[in-house]
Amino acid sequence: MCINANSQVEKHIFVTHKLSNNDCKMKKNTTIAAGLAAALLSACSLSDKKSGESDTNNPFFAEYTTPFGVPPFDKIRIEHYKPAIVKGIEEQSKEIESIVSQKEEPTFENTIVALDMSGQLLSRASIVFSAQNSANTNDEMEALSREISPLLSQHRDNISLNPALFTRVKAIYDNRANLSLDKEQAKLLEETYKDFVRGGANLGADDQAKLRELNSQIALLQLTFGQNMLKETNAFQLIIDNEGDLSGLSQAQIANAAEAAKKAGLEGKWLFTLQNPSIMPFLQNSEKRELREKIFKGYIMRGNNDNENDNKDVVKQLVTLRLEKAKLMGYPDYASFVLEERMAKTSNNVYALLDELWTPAIKVANQELSDIQSEIKKEGSTFTAEGWDWRYYFEKAKKAKFDLDESQIRPYLELGNVREGAFYVANKLYGITFTPINDIPLPHPEALAFECKDADGTHLGVLYMDFFPRASKRGGAWCGGYRPQRYEDGKRVAPVVTIVCNFTPPAAGEPALLSVDEAETLFHEFGHGLHSLFRDVHYSGISGVPRDFVELPSQIMEHWVLEPEVLKVYARHYQTGEEIPASLIEKLDKGSKYGQGFATTEYLAASLLDMDYHVLQDLPANKENVTLDVVAFEAETLNKRGLLSQIPPRYRSTYFNHTMGGGYTAGYYSYIWSEVLDADAFEAFKETGDIFNPEIASRFRKYVLTPGGIDDAMDMYKNFRGKEPGTGPLLKNRGLN
Repeated sequence: MCINANSQVEKHIFVTHKLSNNDCKMKKNTTIAAGLAAALLSACSLSDKKSGESDTNNPFFAEYTTPFGVPPFDKIRIEHYKPAIVKGIEEQSKEIESIVSQKEEPTFENTIVALDMSGQLLSRASIVFSAQNSANTNDEMEALSREISPLLSQHRDNISLNPALFTRVKAIYDNRANLSLDKEQAKLLEETYKDFVRGGANLGADDQAKLRELNSQIALLQLTFGQNMLKETNAFQLIIDNEGDLSGLSQAQIANAAEAAKKAGLEGKWLFTLQNPSIMPFLQNSEKRELREKIFKGYIMRGNNDNENDNKDVVKQLVTLRLEKAKLMGYPDYASFVLEERMAKTSNNVYALLDELWTPAIKVANQELSDIQSEIKKEGSTFTAEGWDWRYYFEKAKKAKFDLDESQIRPYLELGNVREGAFYVANKLYGITFTPINDIPLPHPEALAFECKDADGTHLGVLYMDFFPRASKRGGAWCGGYRPQRYEDGKRVAPVVTIVCNFTPPAAGEPALLSVDEAETLFHEFGHGLHSLFRDVHYSGISGVPRDFVELPSQIMEHWVLEPEVLKVYARHYQTGEEIPASLIEKLDKGSKYGQGFATTEYLAASLLDMDYHVLQDLPANKENVTLDVVAFEAETLNKRGLLSQIPPRYRSTYFNHTMGGGYTAGYYSYIWSEVLDADAFEAFKETGDIFNPEIASRFRKYVLTPGGIDDAMDMYKNFRGKEPGTGPLLKNRGLN
């Protein structure tokens, strides 16, 4: 998952990692904004003085003197964020006022570039706060994020709805044919103008006021959704105090559960949580069906427990407000508003792809269910499989078909070796290297730091990697950053990138051993990291790419994970150093497509659910309010397509943070859209007989990884491949053809 911000307007306000492409807007009156910011800054300063803080002690108020200019994490404290963000708002508001009050006629340099370069302090502080709030949060950070969210929403709107600023931007845009702009400059102008229009600049005063209100409410609800989800995930515990209830679990799983219990003050017991490295192996291996049911239901009921963290009303409000915003902007539904800026362009195009894959995926999923029922029958049981049975009996079916199970593979996938495998692939493709950095501030004590250098020794950037789950880290895996690539005084400023995962932690005294899925996740997020490290654009406003293109650089990296040539380099037994046997590689290859019915169906179900919410053009209501029943809507949208009861969508509504938390709203389909691209792109390598073909790799870097959003996304792909992609390679890779 990539959580880099893509909105062009957002880029020259500040870089944040929590806001979606179309919920990043600006506002109307900079004088009001500056006054508000000054008042808030004064209040923050008073608060700081009480705690002994001053501007001179706030790391954000000075240039970083750390190695490679990374944030001084060892000096940043929670009380530093708000004063820096509020002062950043004040400074950028003054910068905007300077742009609109100048007497000179609007030019590309004095307006468009000046806007793109504004807000450096705000960017510096907010990017660190946002990234840390995802990877290392606590109650105080979450409370602060709820304070900061409306301030940022108002500030964004104060820029995008500033009539004097839009007048200057429009004047330049209308005269663009006479400006002799180069390709990059022309794209920045186009995107800046378009984002003002999409930000409400052409609305009347009353509608602009309404848009401000909607933006603020949506931002706060998205934040609330994510906070509720984290609390729900952390709240569930499956505590086992009878050793007999551990039957079927591996020694590593049992050791990890004992260690988790010890940390929770439950020494002598075993603790399992809803973090993926805990729940998924439990569902795969536990012989205790009633315990599998308990933890499975805990997982799928997150946010739907009618408690203080319940998300059903949050979902209802978000769907309602997004639709209201879309109609205010002149669109029939929210998906239409969002997709206008994506490769897909229309919801019909999205549904066409999802429907094309749904039929073969359901067919294969039914075949897998039949295999599962056969395994149940082998045990002498007659019950019909439920959701909590799928992973357990699927593992048995896989072993029966291919003589392959996860316990055979994990010893060859030691985390450090897999990481070095990803570095090896990048070196073979692009000649780049990654060297550990020891004396550098870390975003968390568990994080690792690496310097990335180009083939000629040029510094490309810093990469942080943070692998294991903790209560302060939200679930899943993502790639973000602590500094985006930019230019300053004509020189490239290298990015600071972070990869955050939730892999199976090591048992006491043992290294971390990954599953195949976790190895693919590492390569996936590393692909996002390469995209950030290679990017080379002169303007922040064109650094982003469409959401349904952004997964191409990450997903193509997954293709190298199980290639025999690559496995022989990094897949070595953690105890003996033995290279993974050819016989096991052969089993992996034969079994690689098995399970794609389940995997594709659960993914498509979530994508369809996301789309169905956001193509709504009317919501059921009584005289008082909207009466959207989230649970009933979800059931209807899935049942009408024939989703198997044993396969819940990858994300149910109440913990679907991709769409309800923002970022992939009306865009979860992006992974499969990009998979059409990445499957076809990898074919370009395979067609040459060399998966490291230097000419193909050079073209991919030049046309896909480097140019940011300078070109149209499909043009970028065609520049690389020479043609548009088809779905054939994707269907073949998933075994759905």
